[in-house]
Amino acid sequence: MSFDNAYESLLGGEDAHWAFGTGFSDALVGVNREFPADVDQEALAAYCLMLGDDALIMSQRLSEWCSRAPELEEDIALANIALDLLGQARMLLTRAGEVLGKSEDDLAYLRDEREFRNVHLAEIDCGPGPGGDFGTTIARLLVFSSWRLALFSRLRGSADPVLAAVAEKGLKELAYHRDHAAQWTVRLGDGTDESHRRMQAGLNRVWPFVDELFAVHPVESRLEGVAVDPASLRSEVDGVLEAVFSAAGLSRPVDVRAARVAGMAGRDGVHTESMGYLLAEMQHLYRSLPGAVW
Repeated sequence: MSFDNAYESLLGGEDAHWAFGTGFSDALVGVNREFPADVDQEALAAYCLMLGDDALIMSQRLSEWCSRAPELEEDIALANIALDLLGQARMLLTRAGEVLGKSEDDLAYLRDEREFRNVHLAEIDCGPGPGGDFGTTIARLLVFSSWRLALFSRLRGSADPVLAAVAEKGLKELAYHRDHAAQWTVRLGDGTDESHRRMQAGLNRVWPFVDELFAVHPVESRLEGVAVDPASLRSEVDGVLEAVFSAAGLSRPVDVRAARVAGMAGRDGVHTESMGYLLAEMQHLYRSLPGAVW
């Protein structure tokens, strides 16, 4: 992620890419990076970490399917979705780093597990390794993209100009992510008996982690006018998911919430067992060759 300026693609037009080595050469012009008056900058940095970590970890999970998806076209699609999310992560981690005095690379590669603030849904292991399944990955992508799209649609009105710009840029991407996941959900749910069974099992697997998406964290409560109240997203996201489930012939899973540790979850830096393995793989090269550029 060694580019001159993580924000430059905000103004790059339709052809700008989030995470490729192109589209980052022009100087940043026209994006207001001033902090809103009276904003709690520490809370703003924490909020950017929350949203940035969601995207970064989800991107890492999706990239694991590269060369392992059920068809070549899907390899490319999941890789592109991962790159979209990586680009969102770069923007958000850079904004957090402006307050914390750290680079996006510092925040991505040099934090330990307890310092990450992503939701559990992004980190759980849905494959392609042992115990994973493509249907579970699609179920997670459907829920995650439906939730994040609803969040970003409201985040466009944020008092923080960078958050508003990132949300505006990300809306088209997230709409595609949701549509892609919805089409696969219907294809699998309304397909063969086996594909239906595995798609339903995938929904059942990820559903205990859905409730966390709508839980209000103290950081969000401190950022009125800047952050989005996640509880306000529930009815919209539920409506979208119910429509997809109906088209796919799937049942909404029973509402069971994943266990927490002393009431804490991903937003508090308390993660599932799989998070440590994910970070070991993601951070290994950067930590093995400190200061290297590629």
